[in-house]
Amino acid sequence: MARRKNKTRSRVIVLGNAQKPRVKAAVRRFTAVIEKKAKLVAVDLAEELDLAKAEADLLVVFGGDGAILSAARRLGRNQIPMVGVNVGKLGFLAEFTPAELGRAIPGILRGCCGPTTRMLLRCRVIRGRTTVHNSNALNDVVISRGSLSRLIHLDFRISGEEVTTYAGDGLIISTPVGSTAHSLSAGGPLATPQLEALIVTPICPHTLSNRPLVVSSSEVIEAVVRRHYEDVALTVDGQVYVPLEEDDVVRVDKSPVKLRLIETPNRTFFQTLHSKLGWGGHPNYAKG
Repeated sequence: MARRKNKTRSRVIVLGNAQKPRVKAAVRRFTAVIEKKAKLVAVDLAEELDLAKAEADLLVVFGGDGAILSAARRLGRNQIPMVGVNVGKLGFLAEFTPAELGRAIPGILRGCCGPTTRMLLRCRVIRGRTTVHNSNALNDVVISRGSLSRLIHLDFRISGEEVTTYAGDGLIISTPVGSTAHSLSAGGPLATPQLEALIVTPICPHTLSNRPLVVSSSEVIEAVVRRHYEDVALTVDGQVYVPLEEDDVVRVDKSPVKLRLIETPNRTFFQTLHSKLGWGGHPNYAKG
């Protein structure tokens, strides 16, 4: 009689924020279940684990979209397939509810739900001949003024070609995934998340003809700080803050690595827009 081969158990890492009671409780319930179905490599509730060197088959992130953004950057080139569990407010990226994850996790562990890929940005700040900052971004890279209510001026280039000088409150460079975030609130276009493109949205431009711009992901975008006042800075995914100096070059292009995200089959992108952004379809006319 042939000996039955042992099946290798999937290796799982769980992330969350211990400062949020709902997250902590959801993680506790989930780990009690997952230990029976997979090998639990680590539970990191304090961002202490070096994800860039972690070895696992699945990353389960409890929280909101901010937790997904943070995990994507921490992974660096080591983009382990990730599933986001929404214990936050909105949940564009963290799509699964805890109940949905409980029903879906057996299939995910068997490989029935393969990850989709999402474009990441690579952002570098170059000062003189030195790169003073280098990181990935899933949502966006934002150059903005601080406390002083003055215009900032940014020379804007695409793949070496001078395009314009932006004068205003700042500039947002986002991925299609990030089109539903800061870019949207500044008047930028929505883009379906599977696209690969760079979305450039000026913040309160002083020239009314400066409109949002969508370019190919093969382009390299550069914004040069030309007139520097206090508190001009770069923020990456709203979580990383880098002060900028005059003549700093912010260079943004497509990252060589991609996010690998397992999505719920229960909702499409357009259904998410309908439910989370209130796309009701028709005006709410008064009766009469």
